[in-house]
Amino acid sequence: MLNALKERVALVLIIMILLPLFVIGAFVMIAYVFIFGRNWHLRQCFRTVDHFVNVTLFGGYAWESLSSHAWRERETKVWAPLIIKLADTFHKGHCRKANLREQAIINLVKENYLDEQTIKF
Repeated sequence: MLNALKERVALVLIIMILLPLFVIGAFVMIAYVFIFGRNWHLRQCFRTVDHFVNVTLFGGYAWESLSSHAWRERETKVWAPLIIKLADTFHKGHCRKANLREQAIINLVKENYLDEQTIKF
């Protein structure tokens, strides 16, 4: 119990430090891409935000996009069909394709216990 509390406190403190840096980094990246035209950097920034939203608001894995998570949970979560329908307006079959692309990563992470606690208290 005490170790779990220590871990939570440590993670909250780290997140409190990293989150403002995340927001600043996102704005810097958007300005950089707008000025210098490097779309690759903006796509990476978008993927980071996508994964962050997936974890914080939808309880997904950190290594999974919201699209892939929605496809995986399409029959069990109320919000998933809405995400799929929204994504389909921009790119037909996007969530299914994202899940096909990312499922191997999810399997690899889970098979190697990379989703387990790494810092021991």
